[in-house]
Amino acid sequence: MNLKSAIIYLCLFLVYNVVGQESLNGKMVYKPYVNQLGYNLGESKRFVCYGAQDGTPFQIVDDQNSKIVFEGQMLNQEGWFTEFDPKGDSHEYRIKVKGHGESVPFWVADHLLETASSKLAYDFFVDARGFSDLNNYQMSEVYGGGPTRDGGAYGLETIFEILQYASNPALFDNWKTELGDKKVSDLIELILWHAEFAYRHLDYNGPVKNRHGSLGYQGHPRMTYDYWNTLDQLAAVCAAYHAFLKPYLPEETYQKYRKACLDNWEKYDRHKVVRFWTYSTKWVDQGFQEFNEMGNAYGQSVFRNLFMYWCEKNEKDGSPTKFLQWAQSGAEDIIANWDFNNPRHMWWIRNAEHITPQALAYFMILLPDKAPSASKDKLEAWALHMKQRTNNFWKYRKHSETEWAHPKTKELGGAPALGGSMFAVAHLLNDPELRAIGWAQTDFVFGVNPVGAHLSNKSEDRLRINGYWKGVENGWPQSHPHGYGELGEVRGTLDGSPLDSQFPIAGIVEVVKGENEGQVFGKNAYATEGWGISNRGWQATLTFSTLGSHSLWVLDAHGKEQLEKAKPGETIMVQLKAALNLNPDKMEKGWILINDGNGPRKMEVLETEVNSGIFTAAYKIPKNISVSFLELSYGYLGFEKSLKLNIFN
Repeated sequence: MNLKSAIIYLCLFLVYNVVGQESLNGKMVYKPYVNQLGYNLGESKRFVCYGAQDGTPFQIVDDQNSKIVFEGQMLNQEGWFTEFDPKGDSHEYRIKVKGHGESVPFWVADHLLETASSKLAYDFFVDARGFSDLNNYQMSEVYGGGPTRDGGAYGLETIFEILQYASNPALFDNWKTELGDKKVSDLIELILWHAEFAYRHLDYNGPVKNRHGSLGYQGHPRMTYDYWNTLDQLAAVCAAYHAFLKPYLPEETYQKYRKACLDNWEKYDRHKVVRFWTYSTKWVDQGFQEFNEMGNAYGQSVFRNLFMYWCEKNEKDGSPTKFLQWAQSGAEDIIANWDFNNPRHMWWIRNAEHITPQALAYFMILLPDKAPSASKDKLEAWALHMKQRTNNFWKYRKHSETEWAHPKTKELGGAPALGGSMFAVAHLLNDPELRAIGWAQTDFVFGVNPVGAHLSNKSEDRLRINGYWKGVENGWPQSHPHGYGELGEVRGTLDGSPLDSQFPIAGIVEVVKGENEGQVFGKNAYATEGWGISNRGWQATLTFSTLGSHSLWVLDAHGKEQLEKAKPGETIMVQLKAALNLNPDKMEKGWILINDGNGPRKMEVLETEVNSGIFTAAYKIPKNISVSFLELSYGYLGFEKSLKLNIFN
């Protein structure tokens, strides 16, 4: 071998070790691409090995002792191992495909996605604030103003932070060290910070101006800033006040937020669906946008009016009826006009596309008896469309028959958020196939994609601040740390997603260290810049994933028979299954709400054994109980797992 050949071979070897590819006899051979974090017990599990022929055998090998623990065969370049649910001690595995080598190691564990990712999801919004002191800052400190860097007031951070907490509150009560009050959950404090920002800037008309176009209705005077979404965020806070924020938010402050919403709601067109809000000059989406990712996504009117309904129905002097009617009107508009074949209703609005199906689904989750009757039919039609569009070995939602993804977009688009939409709709439709496709979207984020990399750059800066997923080997080839958002040292930032030219496979990925370029046979592998509303969609995926996996039930004192009724003085066993198993090596704690007639209160539950993911507590029903049923619940605002245990003498 001459020197030139040796150098080429060495370069290919190094590239292969980065992204899982090598050249053998002039032909590219690809290793198995797995979810580099791993897979949830009891959920769909798959990997992709590009170029592997149908029938090629694969094996799952225990990384601890090299024993083969599962075997299967490739089909359509995919390998499925959903039934592989190892119990007991938690450790890593690898996949070997004949003629293609082996994957990086991965875990299979109870609620792995949620417990490994949930803190990073809100850590992003802690770090990405343009300022932390609401009494001493300049709105122009980070480009665009607003609470989140490179964003205005249109990020809707508070809405999705509230939904995240509501979906799994005991998990977030584990973390109380990021902000000021060490007795309050970081996520609660973050919600309150964003709420106060929104209140202080109801009328802020900031510096964004005409960077990418202008705001306002078509044919009407233009505006320079979309500040109305501050009300959308306050509406969510007002709803959460009655669900779980009351111990942390003074009533005087809450009433101040509520009054701001009531006084300005119709003035700022919060009561209706808003169309033609921007004329864009941005190269990726030029022209009038019927809906856009910066504040008027299709379905946003449903979210905000539902939240105000929930607020007002809990007030003695409330006016809930009009907000319910406005929410219903918004949902009916979606049912009548949401066109899956219109790209401006779907992937064209990229980071905000997830709001439409999630809002319609959330209406049915929160108020199933008040959502328009055709809501389910519309979501069934959307589910069918998604199944058709993801009918490929990546399970990626293709744009069309001729285009996989956008050829040049700078934003991540729907990939991180699409799983959340599928989880929400699958829960309502009881559709395991759609839920499995939803898990494939999370696999895509973690490396089952044409580049074979997690969509977040694994930089030294993020590793230094514990801002990356433990166990993920290959991050996105490059990042844009010094863009408008300055997100290089922000935990959990998502940085890139494959472009159309990188499908069906990216080829050799050359990482150019020290430069803001990643190359795929000379094509840009970077192609994006992190942004708050990209991470918001990922936060939504982690939130809605819990809908299909949390459960609550009651057993007799021996933990044998499931109960629907009990007697005063009887001891029962309450059991909760939820994403609370943070450490597979110790027994964790959680809590549920119990109401025996004296108002709801928290009751601690303890994991039954190490790494079981089941949490339990014994409870003795009072002999003098004054109500005819015992109420038990976990979660809030539509995410509750709840039951009523009848009491009889």
